Amino acid sequence: MGRIEATFERLRQNGEKALIPFITAGDPDLGHTETLLHALVDAGADLIELGFPFSDPMADGPTIQASSERALASGTTLKGILDVVRRVRKHTNVPIVLMGYYNQVFRYGPERFASDAAKAGVDGLLLVDLPPEESAEVSGALKEAGIRLITLLAPTTPPDRVRRLAAAAEGYVYYVSMTGVTGSRQIDAAAIADAVADVKRECSVPVAVGFGIASAADAAAVAGFADAVVVGSALVKVIQAYGNSQDLTTQVQDFVRSLKKGIRSAAV
Repeated sequence: MGRIEATFERLRQNGEKALIPFITAGDPDLGHTETLLHALVDAGADLIELGFPFSDPMADGPTIQASSERALASGTTLKGILDVVRRVRKHTNVPIVLMGYYNQVFRYGPERFASDAAKAGVDGLLLVDLPPEESAEVSGALKEAGIRLITLLAPTTPPDRVRRLAAAAEGYVYYVSMTGVTGSRQIDAAAIADAVADVKRECSVPVAVGFGIASAADAAAVAGFADAVVVGSALVKVIQAYGNSQDLTTQVQDFVRSLKKGIRSAAV
């Protein structure tokens, strides 16, 4: 059992749902990223999605696009990100899932990437622009390295495709709550509850919901029917607002703690 599976099993036994915060590696720089990863763990993150910046993040809205620009401007590389994960892994068993676009993995070399990521302590990989039907080049290398390739599903995914992808999913399924780019609008939790329930019936792995979750109330609403809550743009906005300020870590932790409190309230 890997760290992702062990984490979800522990939460299930405790009657809890997972909080999965997302940050962009290298925003504002990798030194801050390393500090923030520790801060997220201390604030109650159950898993962490760590985005690797790309120059053309087509699935992301302005907030995460800007974070990628800041990260690239600071000299962030995929190798540098793996070095940060390697150092952080010495101090925590919280699962870390890298999230981004296939271009960087292709340029790095799928087999080399899988090997280096596993050695660094990466638990999963989510590639937003790689259809499962075209993932053979990387999926085999990841499986051999013990890294879970996370599946994305959306409201527009046809039912037969949901059944096929859900049955083969690893780690957890990331259900995108709405069409469009990240951070484009607020989630309507009630509108997707039935769809998430349908996905859960087809899955042998937990279902996480992301996109549009901006507050503790949003997190609580989603935790009422999902196994995990993913928060990205709202957290990246906090990082953008406080940047290199001495208050950055405190502000990030306060926000994440509020999300975790909201999720726990849904289980009461």
